[in-house]
Amino acid sequence: MSLYPQIEPYDHGLLDVGDGNRIYWETCGNPRGKPAVVLHGGPGSGCGPLSRRHFDPDAYRIVLLDQRGCGRSTPHAGAYDTDMSVNTTAHLIADLERLRAHLGIERWLVRGASWGSVLGLRYAQTHPHAVSELLLTLVATGSDAEVRLVTRGLGRIFPEAFERFLGVLPAAERGGDLAAAYNRLIESPDPEVRARAARAWTDWETAIVPAPPRSVEQFEDPRFRMGFARTVTHYWGSGHFLGADNEEGVVLRDAHLLKGIPGTLVQGSLDFGNLLGIVWRLHHAWPGSELVVVDEAGHDAGAPGVADALVAATDKYARP
Repeated sequence: MSLYPQIEPYDHGLLDVGDGNRIYWETCGNPRGKPAVVLHGGPGSGCGPLSRRHFDPDAYRIVLLDQRGCGRSTPHAGAYDTDMSVNTTAHLIADLERLRAHLGIERWLVRGASWGSVLGLRYAQTHPHAVSELLLTLVATGSDAEVRLVTRGLGRIFPEAFERFLGVLPAAERGGDLAAAYNRLIESPDPEVRARAARAWTDWETAIVPAPPRSVEQFEDPRFRMGFARTVTHYWGSGHFLGADNEEGVVLRDAHLLKGIPGTLVQGSLDFGNLLGIVWRLHHAWPGSELVVVDEAGHDAGAPGVADALVAATDKYARP
């Protein structure tokens, strides 16, 4: 695998973004290098050190952050009294602009994975002046159809796990929006109800991974598990806060707004998001984008072929 060596941040901090929130950020690599920002998945996963290794540290000024409510940002979504009404896509986009101004960056390459690809796409569509390139993997667009595939459609492929997933919900809730139904349980005043729902949600997310590894170590941390499940269901049960008419996808509908922004889409051939053809439809609707399909890779940014493709793309974009 062609990852760059592990590096540590040369600077970090907590940025006050309003609404009682402070977001953690860090910068790595060359302070005078090409700026790049990494948008993690989930929503609610938090940033990790692997993302630093996708960039040449001599060529890039690499910015990582924990989005609202997760990682080292405060307050954490795992705490019941954390206000989730001020954690929406619009809030996260505004946070990116505050961070860009705080760091004195004019334009940056935006690297996103999974939910981070949704956020990166919408950020580029609404703030094209701030984005030099887009590099996206585990590609999603946040449509209602994608959420329905993951929460219900995959039940045909994983029936035993799906039966357990449904079984936690009240019978009257099993035929509707499953993400919203789970979010109602996770917002329950009863801590046992919340804990049981968070565990069941992360068990389902683990069960539908189509290729090894079939476990997520972070899900064994109760605070992480609660914050992750609460944030994901908050977004998925609310149309990712992308507005009305999100069945086929507001982001996909507005793909033409990406014209003029170079982009690379790196997708595993075994990623279940491919069942809706989202990444191919986005590629064809986005003038000038490049699609790289990695054989035998699933929804895993750490898969060797995926990592190789990401490094190849950052190396390409580092050149003047």
